[in-house]
Amino acid sequence: MKKHHRWQPMTRKPPLRKFLAARPWLGLTAAVLVSAAVAGCATRVAVRGNQPDSERLAEVVPGDMSREEVAEILGSPSSVTPFDSHLWLYINEKTETFAFMPPKVVERNVIMVRFNDKGVVSEIKKLDLSAAQEVHHVERVTPTSGNEVTFWDQLFGNLGRFNKGAGNDTTPGGPTGGGPR
Repeated sequence: MKKHHRWQPMTRKPPLRKFLAARPWLGLTAAVLVSAAVAGCATRVAVRGNQPDSERLAEVVPGDMSREEVAEILGSPSSVTPFDSHLWLYINEKTETFAFMPPKVVERNVIMVRFNDKGVVSEIKKLDLSAAQEVHHVERVTPTSGNEVTFWDQLFGNLGRFNKGAGNDTTPGGPTGGGPR
């Protein structure tokens, strides 16, 4: 006579667990990849420009200092305005970039040092991001004279342009270096 066994459920590991148990390195690899992806999304901070210390800036006295003395104390300016050489600009900007988003300006400081005609400091002015003005770009395109060259013109434009058998020993750029024939 057959002995009856009580029915017992099979103890099976779930498929994913079984898969991971067979490959212990896979869990570690996944953890490293996830951490690298999350770290890549961290905010990057960039500081650019020349921001003089407030103590050094306090040393510059209007009506008393020359350009050379200002350059010695504050360093060379970030920019000298092109239409007014009497104005020096010390510009500093801090931006934050998150993942693939465009950079966002968090802080901007501009120190303007104006000189009189004798080269002596006449005014010092500090500006920050609140004084910034948005400049809109003009979308117009300036027409140029000449032909518009298409992709196909560029690709096939030189075919037939050079005649080797025409007796012309020079190319447009100068002699070919081939010597006498």
